[in-house]
Amino acid sequence: MKLLRRKEGPSLDDRLTALLEAARLAEGRLPQELVAQAREVSERAGERRSLSVDHTVAALAGATGSGKSSLFNALAGRDLAAVGVTRPTTSTAQAALWDGEGAGALLTWLDVPHRHEVEAEGDLPGLVLLDLPDHDSIELTHRLEVDRLVELVDLLVWVVDPQKYADAALHERYLRPLSRHSEVMVVVLNQIDRLSATQAERCLADLRRLLEEDGLAGVPVLGASARTGKGLPELRGLLEERVSRRRSWAERLSADVSTAAARLSTAGDEAVSVGTPDGGRLTRALSEAAGVPLVVEAVAKAHTHRAVAATGWPMTRWMRKFRPDPLRRLGIGSGARGEIVGRTSVPQPSAVQKARMETAIRDVGEAAARDLPEPWAAAVRHAARSHDDDLAGALDRVVATKSAGAARRPRWWAVIGGLQWMVFAATVLGAVWLSVLFVLTYLRLPDPPLPTVVEVPWPTVLLIGGAVAGVLIALLSRIAAWAGGRRRARKVAKALREGVGEVGGRLVLGPVSEELDRYRSFTEALGVARS
Repeated sequence: MKLLRRKEGPSLDDRLTALLEAARLAEGRLPQELVAQAREVSERAGERRSLSVDHTVAALAGATGSGKSSLFNALAGRDLAAVGVTRPTTSTAQAALWDGEGAGALLTWLDVPHRHEVEAEGDLPGLVLLDLPDHDSIELTHRLEVDRLVELVDLLVWVVDPQKYADAALHERYLRPLSRHSEVMVVVLNQIDRLSATQAERCLADLRRLLEEDGLAGVPVLGASARTGKGLPELRGLLEERVSRRRSWAERLSADVSTAAARLSTAGDEAVSVGTPDGGRLTRALSEAAGVPLVVEAVAKAHTHRAVAATGWPMTRWMRKFRPDPLRRLGIGSGARGEIVGRTSVPQPSAVQKARMETAIRDVGEAAARDLPEPWAAAVRHAARSHDDDLAGALDRVVATKSAGAARRPRWWAVIGGLQWMVFAATVLGAVWLSVLFVLTYLRLPDPPLPTVVEVPWPTVLLIGGAVAGVLIALLSRIAAWAGGRRRARKVAKALREGVGEVGGRLVLGPVSEELDRYRSFTEALGVARS
């Protein structure tokens, strides 16, 4: 069944849904008592609207000696409740029903066992009038019964007397907390027959002043006397008007939603402007802690180191094996084809780097929480540090993954390496040829025909030319390797920064943004619930 829609704003159904959503979002952020109260209001609304909406439950509540039981009997036209003056006589609530057909389930839900059918007259059919125990009773069970039913009934009629209408217990315990329930509340100054007309007006004016201080300005305040019947027609007329509209139950639930939403809003009455935190400083700090500068430098050096080993003069390149490979020392790309093998050997961050990283993470949380009310600000700060234990492993995986490509060998290395072997073979051939010629000369054998290149013998050309060409190719390859190492280092540095930024976004900025989104959703839902 669709709840009644107010003249303006969202329907009560929408407000209840929003309140339930706000309570869900506030779970673990706001005090559990407030969250439970909000959920209880939603549950109570569902139960109440599933029962008879054609009946209006009005409760007469008051202190000992206020005369509410006498007023109850006067309205019912029968002596249904025992009347006492100095001590409580009502121990459990009892109900007077004007046309109570269909109200059984409602009264069972209210747990009111004593029920009296009275003659329906006027516009009262559908009224269920309760006589509650005294709210100031010396019996704890009486007070608890009042507290329970005050939260459930549709219309509250507070009965006070000239002696105790300003009682602090009444105003502080009941009226002030119900300041948003003015539309479902009536205050009756009973026993007005004991006062003169001037005294009665003065008491009524003072009672209205106290109600205004309680936040209940506009609540109907009537003077009445159960003994003489004065004021009873006005009270009965007011009850008839409320019963005929059949909206008190919805107005009560609306007031309950407003109260529960207002209590939740004590964590922040208004939505504040929140944005996505800047991750630039965080990325830099995480990069330092992950050893990115060290890895980038190692990439450049390793590229040059491996290029020299692959394209250098074959007679000297073997010496490179005695020099450590910078990337292998860090455990990066140490597989047979440069694939990722376990964790890297990048040194753990220093104390200074750790401090910078922790400061950057803390600053992200502080910046995001700056304009938020507590305890939402605390939740945001906690979110920034919620994955501290996962950061080290995630950063190491990023370094290993993004640096794996640095171990790949460019194709030109193989070409130049093959050329070097060809040049080396020419050099060796020239050396062997000259050696043969030397032996023949030493043995005084005839010299064989010797081809020349511009009068320079071919063996000499091969020996000297091969050596010079090999050295020249090695020098040019080293220059190309140095430039390629710088280029590869820049590429790896960019990939590492992006990877570290993704880690920071996933493990630091992401949880913070989720918490900020949760707060935005909370304030939006709360705004609907309070509207």
